[in-house]
Amino acid sequence: MGHVVIDVMLKPEILDPQGQAVGGALPRLGFEQFTDVRQGKRFVLTVDGDVTDAHLAAARDAAEKLLSNPVIEDVVSVRAAGADEDPDQ
Repeated sequence: MGHVVIDVMLKPEILDPQGQAVGGALPRLGFEQFTDVRQGKRFVLTVDGDVTDAHLAAARDAAEKLLSNPVIEDVVSVRAAGADEDPDQ
């Protein structure tokens, strides 16, 4: 069983209230080293067998047509989860 991981992020020009809230909280909790936060979302698609180039192409197509809103979001990554990677994390 293989996994395709898709990451979607808000476009840079789109206001990110959740990211701003987290960014404001980090220094209050002692995390001074971070200067900006942008939130996004991750999808994990499971396939039978190993992930192929055809799976990745279909996943990118699904990401652009269904999993993201192209007006405000970019699909930033479509990849096979590595063998040592937990796709649920």
